[in-house]
Amino acid sequence: MGLIFKLIAGIVIGSFIGLYAPHWVTQLLLTFKVMFGQLLFFTIPLLILFFITSGIASLPQNSGKLLGRTLGIAYLSTILAGIVAFFAASLIVPLLASENTDIAGITGVVLEPFIQLDIPPVFGVMTALTLAFIFGLGIAATGSSALKKASDQGRDIIEVLLVKIIIPLLPFYIAGVFAEMAAAGTVFETLKTFGVILLLSISLHWVYIVSMFVIAGIKAGASPVTLIKNMLPAYFTALGTMSSAATIPVTLQCAKNNDVNEDVANFTVPLCATTHLAGSTITIVSCTVAVMVLHGSLAIPSFMMILPFILMLGIVMLAAPGVPGGAVMAAVGLLGSMLGFGETAIALMIALYMAQDSFGTACNVTGDGAIALLVNEAAPKADTTS
Repeated sequence: MGLIFKLIAGIVIGSFIGLYAPHWVTQLLLTFKVMFGQLLFFTIPLLILFFITSGIASLPQNSGKLLGRTLGIAYLSTILAGIVAFFAASLIVPLLASENTDIAGITGVVLEPFIQLDIPPVFGVMTALTLAFIFGLGIAATGSSALKKASDQGRDIIEVLLVKIIIPLLPFYIAGVFAEMAAAGTVFETLKTFGVILLLSISLHWVYIVSMFVIAGIKAGASPVTLIKNMLPAYFTALGTMSSAATIPVTLQCAKNNDVNEDVANFTVPLCATTHLAGSTITIVSCTVAVMVLHGSLAIPSFMMILPFILMLGIVMLAAPGVPGGAVMAAVGLLGSMLGFGETAIALMIALYMAQDSFGTACNVTGDGAIALLVNEAAPKADTTS
């Protein structure tokens, strides 16, 4: 939660500096923003490569139908959540922006950073994604312990980079973005949309949670209200931890309180903690539409244009590290390669996402409990080794 407060402070202080501070102070922030942005975009393909490779290679190899059923339900849940979020945001967000709103159209002071730095990534995002699937599936098929160890160690190095450097410095990066917008005269319109999109995301989280447990309740012959009530400890724990992985012990107990078979719960909950991020997908898709509305240089996509992005997002969520903001970091590459997001648009996405990260995580883990129920009812006597 401290990260959220720091992020909000970065937005407020950055806006204040852009509006009232001398130009050289704003330029200092812009210089940091440019240098940090280069490091961020250099890291994203490596994150996707190592995390997806390690994730695929680490999936249980002898779990039979139970593995396929769990992953299938988790992926379908994530995709449907993203589609609903797109339609809701497409209806609501455009009403918030005036016809002349365009954060890319500068109406104030144009400031440049003191230093321009260019650090090109080793390879592109789609190349990283393709390599990840080739090596991940190859490791799983051949049992190569050396490549598995290398992918795990690469994942650990990138996670340390995220935890120790990138995530702690994000508030300063966001401060630079908002200082630039404040100097340009577009910050107030952006902040107005921020508040509404955050409320929309949280509302959609609960629409998703209720829908999932209504379906699970029908399958299990239990009251959805009771099922949700039993999952509330996991929901509120996730609000504090901002990590699905850190909430696993509580999520497990909540799932068992809903009469999920212990073997099924022990298998599905840890698996879904890293493969099922419906709440995060809802927020990313909602924020994507909001940024496109604000950013006049980006065309708002039709459903058939956004669908490939949502389908790929469900896969890339496998690369989401179990740290605050990990999901949006994994999605940054797709935003640039598939939707044409530039640095300013991606910085806005990060700010929007991070402001509600705890709620998205809470939605993720609560949905994990519903998936455990659905898997349990589909195979009440399932054996994780079958």
